[in-house]
Amino acid sequence: MSEPVPLPICPGSALEDGGRGIRFEVLVSGRRTPAFVVRYGGQVYGYLNQCAHVPMELDWSEGQFFETSGLYLMCATHGATYEPDTGHCVGGPCRGGALQPVRVDERPVVDDASGEARTTVVWWPDGYIEAPGPSAH
Repeated sequence: MSEPVPLPICPGSALEDGGRGIRFEVLVSGRRTPAFVVRYGGQVYGYLNQCAHVPMELDWSEGQFFETSGLYLMCATHGATYEPDTGHCVGGPCRGGALQPVRVDERPVVDDASGEARTTVVWWPDGYIEAPGPSAH
């Protein structure tokens, strides 16, 4: 079995520590499922966009996953708070639960035209989270 190929999400510059996240779509058990990536403490972290209490999307407005201090991820529906670097629920109705992680990384790339170094954020499918195919219209 070959190693899965990482799939691009966004340029690294699109993510700021404690700022807006970027949503993307994955497949879980054959169903299209929202996921997201955020930056915290200089690192990128990815999770399925589902509260551990009830599988509702966390962001109150697209990409708004952090509460106002930028220290915790927060479910807009239930008020559950999560550590951004572990996904563990530290407050609210799912205390002790956790977000489902998605394997993400930030990779260096060089712009062919300018030769400038930058980064791109990627994710890897695994046995549970798969890459969605093209949308059928």
